[in-house]
Amino acid sequence: MVLYIGYWGYGKATNTTGETQYVTTTVQKGTIVSSVSASGQVESSNQIDLKANVSGTITYVGVKPGDIVYKGKTLFSIDNGDAQKAVRDAEINLQSAQISLDKFKLQNSNDSLNTDLSKAYEDGFNTVSNTFLDLSDVMTGIESILNNQELSDNVARMNGKTALDYRNKAEDTYYDAKNSFDENRRYYITLTHDSPKEDIEKIINQTYAMTSLTNDAIKNLRTYIVFMTEDTENNSSLSSYQSTLLTYKNTTTGYYNDLLTSETTIKNSKDSFTNTDLDLQSSELSVKQKENALQDAKDKLKDYYVFAPFNGTIASVIAKVGDTSSGTLGSIITNQQIATLSMNEVDVAKIKLGQKATITFDAIDNLSLTGYVAQIDTIGTVSQGVVSYNVKIAFDTENSQVKPGMSVSASIITNSKTDVLIVPSSAIKNQGVTKYVQMFTPPLASPTTGSLGTPSKVAPSQVIVETGISDDTNTEIVSGLKEGDQIVSRTITSTTTSTASTSSLLGGGGTRAIGGAGGFER
Repeated sequence: MVLYIGYWGYGKATNTTGETQYVTTTVQKGTIVSSVSASGQVESSNQIDLKANVSGTITYVGVKPGDIVYKGKTLFSIDNGDAQKAVRDAEINLQSAQISLDKFKLQNSNDSLNTDLSKAYEDGFNTVSNTFLDLSDVMTGIESILNNQELSDNVARMNGKTALDYRNKAEDTYYDAKNSFDENRRYYITLTHDSPKEDIEKIINQTYAMTSLTNDAIKNLRTYIVFMTEDTENNSSLSSYQSTLLTYKNTTTGYYNDLLTSETTIKNSKDSFTNTDLDLQSSELSVKQKENALQDAKDKLKDYYVFAPFNGTIASVIAKVGDTSSGTLGSIITNQQIATLSMNEVDVAKIKLGQKATITFDAIDNLSLTGYVAQIDTIGTVSQGVVSYNVKIAFDTENSQVKPGMSVSASIITNSKTDVLIVPSSAIKNQGVTKYVQMFTPPLASPTTGSLGTPSKVAPSQVIVETGISDDTNTEIVSGLKEGDQIVSRTITSTTTSTASTSSLLGGGGTRAIGGAGGFER
C-alpha cells in the first residue's frame, strides 16, 4: 500500500499528455538584490588593521596614534594620478553620450517626426490633385486618337491581323486605365487635406497604380500608331499623333515618379517612428553604460584612499609618506562589535568596503542585526589548495546578547536595482557565451486549470538577451526583451510508462511501475 501511494503521488506531478508542455511567465519590472553569504565569528577584540586596497606610493598620512577619528575620515592617501585620469575620461565619455542623446531627441522628437509625416501626406495629396487635373485631358486625348476615322479606315483597308491586334491591345489598356481613372476620381473628390491619413495614403497608392495603367495605354497606342505610320502611304496626320503621345507620356511619367516618391516618403516617415524608438533605446543604453563606467572609475578612485571604517581611536600608524601601501598601514580601536567572516576568492571579488550586511547568530534565535563591510584582506590564506580571505563586518548597533566568539552568518548586499526588467533565472539558457530565452510568436494561450503548462507542437524561437545582476531566483534583463513579453520558464517533456508483472514483497502477485511515470523538467 505504501509503494502504491508513493507511485501515484509521483505520477500526478508529471506530464501525462504525451506532448511537450511549456510553462510560461511574463517579463516584469521589479527590484532585484544581489548578495553573497559567508559565516564566521564575533571578534573578541575590537581592533582592526588599516590596509589599502591598491598598491602604490603613499602621498598623505593624516593621523597619529591616539587621534580620535570619525567614520569616513581620510587617514591615508595613495598616488592616484592614473585613477584621476580614468575618472576624467569617463566623465568626458558620459558627456559625449549625453550630448548625442540630447541631439537625437531634438532631431527625432515626436513633433518633428509628425511634422515630417504630415508634410509627406500633404505633398502626396497635392500630387494626386495635379495628377487627376492633367490626366483628365490625357484620357480625352487618347480617346480622340482611338476614335480617329483615318485610323479606323486604314485598319479596315489593310485588313491585317497585326494592325487589328495592335489596335485591340491599345483599346483594352486604355479602357483599363479609364475605368481606374473614373473609379479613383470618384473617391478622390470625397477627400480633403484634412481627411484621415489612411484615406489619403490609400488614394495616393491607387492613383500611382492608375497612372501606371495610363502609361501602359500610352505605350501601346504609340506602338499602334508607329505600325500604322510605317504601313500607310498617307501618314502625315498619324505622325503628329506620335508627338502628342510623347507629351502625354512625359506628363504621366512625371506624376508616376512623384507618386512613387510620395509613397516612399510616407513609408520612411512611418518607419522612422519605429526606428527612432530602437535608436533612442540604444542611445539611452549608451548613456547608462557610460554612467556605470564613470561610477566604476569613481569607485576605483576611492581605493586610493584609506578611510576610518568607524568611529574610534587610532592605535598605531606604521606607514609614512613615500612608503609603498602594501601590508598594514596602522590600526584603529572601536567600541563597535565586529564579526570576522571567511570568504572564498570568487565571493570576495564581489564585495567592497561599506557594503551593507545582515547578520544572524546560531546561538540567538530571531536576532538579526545590520552592519557594513569594514575591512577586506588584500592577501588570502591558502589551505589545502583553497584560497580564503578574511572580511570584517562592523555592527551598526550593539546588542548585549552578542558575545565574543559566537558563530555568525552574514549576507552582504553586493548590488541592488529597482524598476528593472526581471525574469526567473530558470528561463535563461546558455549557448557558449550567448544567453537567450525562448518565446512563442504569437504567445501561447493561458494553461487550462490544473495543467502543468501549455502544449505546443511548434518549438519556441530563441531570443538573445543581455543580462545584469541576479539573486537566488531572478535575473535582470538589460536588453532583448520588454515588459509584458511572454517567455518560457520551464519545458516539460513526456516519457513512456511501462509496467511489468511481478511478485509482491509479501509474496502476492501484482504489478508495479518500472519505467518513468510521466516526464522530467528542463
